Amino acid sequence: MARVPFTHLHLHTQYSLLDGAIKHDPLFERLAAIGQEAIAMTDHGNLFGAVEFYEKARAAKVKPILGCETYVAAGSRFDKEARERDSGGFDAISHQLLIAMDDTGYRNLMQLVSKAYLEGFYYKPRIDLDLLRKHSEGLIATSGCLSSLVSRRILSGQLDDAWRLAEEFSRIFPGRYYLELQRHGIPDQDRVNAELLKMSADLRLPLLATNDAHYLEACDHAHHDALLCIGTAANIDDPQRFRFDGRAST
Repeated sequence: MARVPFTHLHLHTQYSLLDGAIKHDPLFERLAAIGQEAIAMTDHGNLFGAVEFYEKARAAKVKPILGCETYVAAGSRFDKEARERDSGGFDAISHQLLIAMDDTGYRNLMQLVSKAYLEGFYYKPRIDLDLLRKHSEGLIATSGCLSSLVSRRILSGQLDDAWRLAEEFSRIFPGRYYLELQRHGIPDQDRVNAELLKMSADLRLPLLATNDAHYLEACDHAHHDALLCIGTAANIDDPQRFRFDGRAST
């Protein structure tokens, strides 16, 4: 059976500060070992590692794909009050994956990330739907992880809102909006995936399979887990803390 090519399009390097644990050099060594010819970098809220990533990818003869998992404000990026929850009861900062298709997309990605810091920073560098409408050209967007706008509505049972948001994103990114399927053994992901498959069939939106990669090898799990504790100011023995194995989450 011929090997089906796969490219990681949702990957967090060490520049996803206190969240990602993938260093560039070991990453490209691993890609050479498995024969993967392209890779995306989608760090949380920033492009700090973009130049280094691009240069090392080219040197390793791997196609670099530049992206960012941006933070989205519940309303306007200029609103900076009561961060805890939005009107639907969700954390007021959601995630949105964006990937540059070309030079125009990369320039728009830089605009979005810069304005997230200069205009929207409140706990995190935040964009909003208004910014996405103004800077969508050349960008691919996905429905994202469990912390995205669409996924959160699905999990809360607000299915009409989830479908409305998916349709809105498909208008902002015509022909460039994908429903992102992830499967890491987390029951909530199975619930989200089932609804996304219905959306794909009814709304004729394409599917994209990703792994939300934050570390390189299985043996790196313990080190990454300690990194998460530092980033969330949590004790590693706390059973209710945020972790990446699906047992507890914020």
